Amino acid sequence: MNVLVCVKRVPATAGHIALSADSQEIDTRYLGFTVSPHEECAVEEAVRLIEKHGGSSTVLTLGPEVAIDQLRDAMALGIERAILLETDGREWDPVATAAAIVEAIEAERAAGRSYDLVMFGNESADSAGYQIGVRVADALDLPCVTGIKALEIGDGEAMVRRQTEAGWETAELSLPAVLTVKEGINLPRYPSLPGRLRAKKKEIERIKPQWQDGGLEKIRLKLPVQVEHSVEILGKNGDAGAQVVELFQRLRLL
Repeated sequence: MNVLVCVKRVPATAGHIALSADSQEIDTRYLGFTVSPHEECAVEEAVRLIEKHGGSSTVLTLGPEVAIDQLRDAMALGIERAILLETDGREWDPVATAAAIVEAIEAERAAGRSYDLVMFGNESADSAGYQIGVRVADALDLPCVTGIKALEIGDGEAMVRRQTEAGWETAELSLPAVLTVKEGINLPRYPSLPGRLRAKKKEIERIKPQWQDGGLEKIRLKLPVQVEHSVEILGKNGDAGAQVVELFQRLRLL
């Protein structure tokens, strides 16, 4: 079995997000970077599949040179091979991103390497577009199921489950296929020190896709409105006792 996992370098969700003066880019000077939680689960699932069924695993990302850090993080967990679709740092829209990934997969196929599964996170933590996996599946004419939280591989087919408002849905699809994974399908492992040391020694394969216009056009970025919080100090030391009792009474806790 050969598995390809596609990930995206995104700002760490716990970081403070600030924009550049022209509202066109995220100010990254004080940010850490990672991959989305859904993609962490996709990487873990790929490692588990290879451990169980044998075969090879590859991680791919489209991004600047510094995105090799996220590729090495995936290799530290057990992914064997990494491909960087190297860009100049500009944000690629979903149409262009999917096209670049499809071109890379087709080049791999022409070189004699095909994939039984192409896996994505259900959505990225920054733009949350829900588009890349579906677009790649459509372009490659492969079956696709999104939002899965359980996966079993059989003889030339996959059985997947996803949770909906009405309950659980189960689907069977033939391989090769494209799947998008949701957080909760597994509990990702932590990279070991030997794993990190091995990952540092591995070569990152680089491809420079051609910039593509004609998709979505970014006008500007906008931060969400911050929710305001208020704090009321009831008193200091023992002076607050009466006020605390009164508050509990108002809340009907006493």
